[in-house]
Amino acid sequence: MSDCGTKAVSVIGFIGSVFSPWYAWSGRRDPANHCCINVATYGKGGRFTMTDRGRAALKTAPNTLQVGPSSMHWTGRDLVIDIDEISGPPMISRVRGQITVTPRAVTSVELPLTPDGAHIWRPFAPSSDITVDLEAKGWQWSGHGYFDANFGTRALEQDFCFWTWGRYPTKAGATCIYDAVRRDGTTLDAAIAFDGAGRAQTVDAPPRTRFKRSLWQVKRETRADPGVMPRQVLPMLDAPFYSRSAVQTQLNGEVVTGVHEALDLNRFASPLLKPMLAVRVPRRRGWHNDRT
Repeated sequence: MSDCGTKAVSVIGFIGSVFSPWYAWSGRRDPANHCCINVATYGKGGRFTMTDRGRAALKTAPNTLQVGPSSMHWTGRDLVIDIDEISGPPMISRVRGQITVTPRAVTSVELPLTPDGAHIWRPFAPSSDITVDLEAKGWQWSGHGYFDANFGTRALEQDFCFWTWGRYPTKAGATCIYDAVRRDGTTLDAAIAFDGAGRAQTVDAPPRTRFKRSLWQVKRETRADPGVMPRQVLPMLDAPFYSRSAVQTQLNGEVVTGVHEALDLNRFASPLLKPMLAVRVPRRRGWHNDRT
């Protein structure tokens, strides 16, 4: 998020693009044949790009992920993201430039999301500085961010009905909330506080509190002190099964604003949703590495 709070950006690298209808239709047998660097910018002039690419577009090295014309590279100090994508409708245009994420500390935390470890969340850097330099007017800014990853060996909708996630900067560092309802009826209720050095501890967070549904009526909840109603302060991504937004809440007496996500896997599992997603997620099977 920008320091002024009016702009934000998210970048996700996928090997096995879990939200791609093309990957689902393929039977999810070949993750490398459905890869993507998804870029979304939020605020005035925001764009959304998510192109499902074939294995010819994928190139990996110990410190680099390249998918087609875009890449992520870890320098040992910074995560440098070079972007060259085309946004989807209704605002079709090129999204090009560089984003640099500089962790304030790198953690060693891994959180299994299921008892058997089939899904794992890895918060590499819950507190980071970010610099955005895109080829668009007003899209040169700095702010705060985070760097994390999810790994899984089964489809999300196979193991989860619903989950919410939130990362809230605090005076001490950052608090991350991961709450989920699993298919077997059990729940995940995780709150982890990170200090400025990246040290983590599980903390008691206030109760789950529902707040206003998204435009697509996706249920939303996060943690909040009793009597406090969380509220959206910046809309980001709104889809029939997914909501991302900046949310203000209060945790143990501290008012915080961070990125919040809600994911309805029951909706996502519907076969009726996949053709809708295909409009926003084009498939590009081939790629030549010498392309610019």
